[in-house]
Amino acid sequence: MRVDAQRKEIGRRLRAYRLGSRLTAEEIARRLHISRAALYRLEAGEIVKLETLDALAQVLDTSLVSLLGVGVEYYSKAGAYFERMRQLEGEAERIVAHFNPVSFLVTSADYLGHLRQMLVEALPPAERDDSAALTEIDKVMAILAERKTAPHRPKIQSLISVPEIERFLELGLIGRFDLLPLEWRRRRAAARREVEHIIAMFAAAQPGIELGLIDETMPNVTFQLFQKRNETVLALSPFRLGEQPNLWHGVATVTAAPEAVALYRKLASNLWDGALKGRRAVSRLNEVVARSAGSEPATARSLTPEAARLRKSRA
Repeated sequence: MRVDAQRKEIGRRLRAYRLGSRLTAEEIARRLHISRAALYRLEAGEIVKLETLDALAQVLDTSLVSLLGVGVEYYSKAGAYFERMRQLEGEAERIVAHFNPVSFLVTSADYLGHLRQMLVEALPPAERDDSAALTEIDKVMAILAERKTAPHRPKIQSLISVPEIERFLELGLIGRFDLLPLEWRRRRAAARREVEHIIAMFAAAQPGIELGLIDETMPNVTFQLFQKRNETVLALSPFRLGEQPNLWHGVATVTAAPEAVALYRKLASNLWDGALKGRRAVSRLNEVVARSAGSEPATARSLTPEAARLRKSRA
């Protein structure tokens, strides 16, 4: 990689870590005793001084190695990770992805609105009115919205798991379980519409999008392979954008290490070869949707009669 390209990559990683922190650009610049303009020049790859990057790594709670992209990049903040995803998507020619329950990039236009509600619900009760936590959610939502509307659209090969779809339909678009029955039915209906959107994509081929349905349990950790012209980058994430989303706990990793990339390329290839596609996938998903349509959520079935009557009276 040329020196100027390396500098730009360092700048992109720096921006991702900054956006993932709860610090403003002004606060970071003040701690480093530099101007905000100098910080932005660093992010643009115009200036790379190791002593400044080392100080930045400490302020952003990461390491100089991660900022330099040597070996593995580590992201403990969801905002930083999703910004890095946005950057990698902008450079990739093709993406192979497995997310639970589905890749965010193939969700419907309505999903963003539901997702913010789920993210707020998933906050611990003490933080649901916390302005800092809500600001963090809005920051992530802005990054996700930008990913959806990016002008560059790489080809996508998305792997979808039947057990995850069944869980998605069972629970609905929820962030927590203590919802009234009527609201829960609405959330399950919203999840069903998302699955119907996926079924429609299986039924009618979408330009640049390939979907494969895996009729078995998939790895818990989601992965993406970003294939560029001369390099493939692997991203592994504990962060979840489906039902009961998780933005708060876990460490995501990004690496171009040949061994890791080769192992996940082989895994993805094997899964893709055995996946249901086209009409077979449509038929299987229709069975899943039909079976879930008349059932109640598992938690509702487990309620005692007295508790069920109480919840019904509150609906």
